[in-house]
Amino acid sequence: MNFRRPRVDEAGINLTPLIDVVFLLLIFFMVSTTFDRHADIQLQLPAADREPVAAERAWIDILVDATGEYYVDGKELVNRRPETLERALEQAVSERPGDPVLIRADANATHQSVVTALDVVGRLGISAVSIATIGRSPDAE
Repeated sequence: MNFRRPRVDEAGINLTPLIDVVFLLLIFFMVSTTFDRHADIQLQLPAADREPVAAERAWIDILVDATGEYYVDGKELVNRRPETLERALEQAVSERPGDPVLIRADANATHQSVVTALDVVGRLGISAVSIATIGRSPDAE
């Protein structure tokens, strides 16, 4: 008589595929989530109480009017081409070397005309350049 029982493997749940899927979902959500905390930062920017003191300096003045015309030291240029502006600015720099350049542009001037003036100033190697603005009135806020 054979009293041995046949060996039966117990059925079980294999968790390896489930763990793989959970880890893949975790990685997917970690990669695709953005942590934007810019809205949480509260800054109070400093304000100036006094008007800036006007310095007595000689400037090479580049004026850009609303139509995009250029003026160098009050003299209108014959056209709007960058080469013309470059020649006029070279002449002004040769007459007054070392003077900084001030770009004054009308509020309605195109962005391209101001960038062209800045590009010409950069090509001439002038590093002392400023852009003139006017102060905003307290009523405008």
